Amino acid sequence: MLSPSRLKDSIFYGWVLVIAFLFIGTIGYGISSSFGVFFKSIASEFGLTRVATSGVVSVSAICGSLWSILGGRALDRYGPRTVTLLIGLSIGVGLLLTSQANAAWQLFITYSVLVSVLGAIYITIMGTVSKWFHKKRGLALGIAGSGMGFGMIFMAPFATYLISHFSWRMAYFIIGLIAWAVVIPLSGVLKKDPHEVGALPDGRKSDSGETGMAEAEDTTRTAGFSLADASKTLNFWFFGFIWLLNAFCYFMVLTHIVPHTTDMDIPAMKAATILSLIGASSIIGRLLMGKASDIMGRKKTAIICALLMAGAMMWLIGSQGLWMFYLFGIVFGFSNGGIDPSIAALVGETFGLRRIGAIMGTLQAAWGIGIAIGPATGGLIFDMNGSYFMAFLTGALGMLIVALFITLTKQEKCPFP
Repeated sequence: MLSPSRLKDSIFYGWVLVIAFLFIGTIGYGISSSFGVFFKSIASEFGLTRVATSGVVSVSAICGSLWSILGGRALDRYGPRTVTLLIGLSIGVGLLLTSQANAAWQLFITYSVLVSVLGAIYITIMGTVSKWFHKKRGLALGIAGSGMGFGMIFMAPFATYLISHFSWRMAYFIIGLIAWAVVIPLSGVLKKDPHEVGALPDGRKSDSGETGMAEAEDTTRTAGFSLADASKTLNFWFFGFIWLLNAFCYFMVLTHIVPHTTDMDIPAMKAATILSLIGASSIIGRLLMGKASDIMGRKKTAIICALLMAGAMMWLIGSQGLWMFYLFGIVFGFSNGGIDPSIAALVGETFGLRRIGAIMGTLQAAWGIGIAIGPATGGLIFDMNGSYFMAFLTGALGMLIVALFITLTKQEKCPFP
C-alpha cells in the first residue's frame, strides 16, 4: 500500500491518485466500450434483433444514470475509496454472472443492472481529481481520464481474441476476474482531497508561509453552489444537454461501428482495431487538449473538439475502405478525448467544488440518458432502413448543437456558505 507520508515530500500525492484512476478507468471504460465486440455473438446466441441487443446497453445506461447520482452523493460523503471499492465488487460479480446467463432477460439484470455501476466511475474520477488540482486541472483530468482510451486500445482486441479462441462467455468471465484484481486493490490508495495529506491543490503545503494564497485556495473545500442552487441556472441545463448529446453520438458509434464495418465485409479483428484507434487517439486528445484548456481556456478547446466530432461523423457517412474508417477513428477519438477534460474542468470552475460530486453525478445522469438512446436509436434506424446513414447524420447534428451550448455557457459567481 502506498503511504502518503512517504510520498508527500517527494511527489504530490495527487499524481498518485491520477495514475491509480488511469488504471481503474482502463478496466472500467474498457468493459463499457467493448460491448460492440460482443454484440453479434450475444444477438446470435439469444436470437435478438440489433435494436433488442442495443437495449441491453440502453437499460444499462438508464441504471448507470441512477448509479451516477448515488455515486456523486456518496463521493461527497464517503470519499472515492469506498465508492470505487463497491464499483469493483459489483462489476466483477456482474460479468461473472453475465457469462452464465441462459436467457436474454437475465442479461438485463447481470449486465444492465450490476455492471451499470460503471456509471459512477466518471464522477468518481473527475470529481476527486478536480479537488486535488487547480492550475493543472485540465492536464490532470486528461491523464486520469485517459483510461477511457487505454481501455479501448487493450480491451477490444483482447475481448475479440478471447471470443474467437474460446467464447463470449469465457471472455466475460476472464474480464470479470481482471476487474476484481485491478480495481479493488487500487481503491485502497484513493484519498478524498489534498488536506488528508497536509497539502493544498497542486501540492502547495498548508504551512508554506503563503498564508493569503493558502487561505484562498482552502476555500475549494467550502466554496461553490449546492445542487439545488446549481440546478436553477441555465448553465446547469446547458451542461446536461452537452453531456447527453455527446454520449448519444459517442456510444452510438462504439456500439455500432464494429457491426457496421463487418457488414461491409471488413474482418472482425480489423473492425475491432477501429475501436482501438479511437481509444489511442482519445488519449492524445485528452493530454494535448487538456493541457490546451489550461492555456487557451476551457470553452474554446471544447468548441473546437465538438466541431471536429461533427466533421468526423460526416466523414463516417461516406466511408467505404478500411483506411477511411481508420481516419475516422483517429479524428473522432482525438476530438472526443479532448472535449471531456475541458467540459469537466469547466463544470468545476462554473459551480465550485463544495458539492462537485452531487452536481456532476446528477449531470452524469444526462450522459446516461444519451448512452441509453444513442445505441438504441442506431439499432432502430438500421432495423428499419438497413443502413446507419440517418443515425450517423443525427450524431453529427447533435455535436453541432453541443458546440452551440458550450458557447452559451457563462461563468457563475460561486456563493459561499
